[in-house]
Amino acid sequence: MKNTLKHAPVSAHLPVDLPEALLVGRVWRKDVNGPSVVVVRKGEVFDITALTPTVSDLLDRDDVVAFAHSAQGESLGRVEALIEAALSGEDAPVRLLAPCDVQAIKACGVTFAVSLLERVIEEQAGGNPAKADELRSSLLKDIGADLSAIKPGSPEAEKLKQQFIERGAWSQYMEVGIGPYAEVFSKSQPMSAVGFGADVGLHPESKWNNPEPEIVLAVNSRAQAVGATLGNDVNLRDIEGRSALLLGKAKDNNASCGVGPFIRLFDERFTIDTVRNAELRLVIEGAEDGFRLDGESRMREISRDPLDLVSQTSGAHHQYPDGFMLFLGTMFSPIKDRGAPGAGFTHKLGDRVSISSASLGMLVNHVYRSDAVTPWTFGVRALYRNLAQRGLLN
Repeated sequence: MKNTLKHAPVSAHLPVDLPEALLVGRVWRKDVNGPSVVVVRKGEVFDITALTPTVSDLLDRDDVVAFAHSAQGESLGRVEALIEAALSGEDAPVRLLAPCDVQAIKACGVTFAVSLLERVIEEQAGGNPAKADELRSSLLKDIGADLSAIKPGSPEAEKLKQQFIERGAWSQYMEVGIGPYAEVFSKSQPMSAVGFGADVGLHPESKWNNPEPEIVLAVNSRAQAVGATLGNDVNLRDIEGRSALLLGKAKDNNASCGVGPFIRLFDERFTIDTVRNAELRLVIEGAEDGFRLDGESRMREISRDPLDLVSQTSGAHHQYPDGFMLFLGTMFSPIKDRGAPGAGFTHKLGDRVSISSASLGMLVNHVYRSDAVTPWTFGVRALYRNLAQRGLLN
């Protein structure tokens, strides 16, 4: 849907070191009526689908960085033109898609002490935002200082768990927040993520919700993290807050996550340590009410190492033959009132959400209802049917 908010300069949506960044992604090409795999080198976009029909295939190569540097393909022009077209909402001959395709889309929750506190608030509020402010004050006083320095799964965490149980304050969210096992769930289906500039969707019944700015690891079939991108895990606080058993209803909806704009491959300039020290900025802008909220998420405050989250997701106990995208969680939970005092934050239709990090660029999405945004119709069968028609599956 069209959005009239003025956007940042095109360069702000790309890595600050764009000439040195090795980016991969996907675009929709009208001339072939289907998606193509692209690599961005020194800011120029090349279609390399003839050499690697899916991003999953590309990330599974042993020589993925060398291949991405050298793979020959049709030039689609400058990457800035793709960004500009996506921001303008024009029906361009080539448009950006989410940079993942047949990979599973997984997500980790409660990986920061602050977000743990907010999940407990949701649980105790039963999905009612009116109770959140009072609960937040009491919980901060009761447990806030205890959680920030606790290493999950440690003897200290087990001792704290017993103390909480004795006080009647234990929660299923604390179990995954400071216990040995991370919360890892299926965010949505392969091929269902939306990309840069697209609309993300809220379930029409949700009245208390927020974006979650996250780094998303691109992991191949051998459980190796080979790159990273940005993600918005749309969070329906009222639905999940009623019961953790409603997680699927809260998470897996049409356009329930945005990913992009590109996957940046790990190389000598951009490594897992870059991810560990990354800072994410979030800006929410209201299309009609002039509302603005600025937030941040600092990866150095994560309670579990990103590679530990990868190993908890995939290993001898569970394999992903097509690889997976792994949302790492966020420390950001907006509490700034929007409307009634004490009601906290919730989205309004038309909100623009911008998530940025210096080495990855900026992911921009607009918020509408999941039953009103573009339906998801192009799945895995459609992908392989299209690739076969183009003679790209040899």
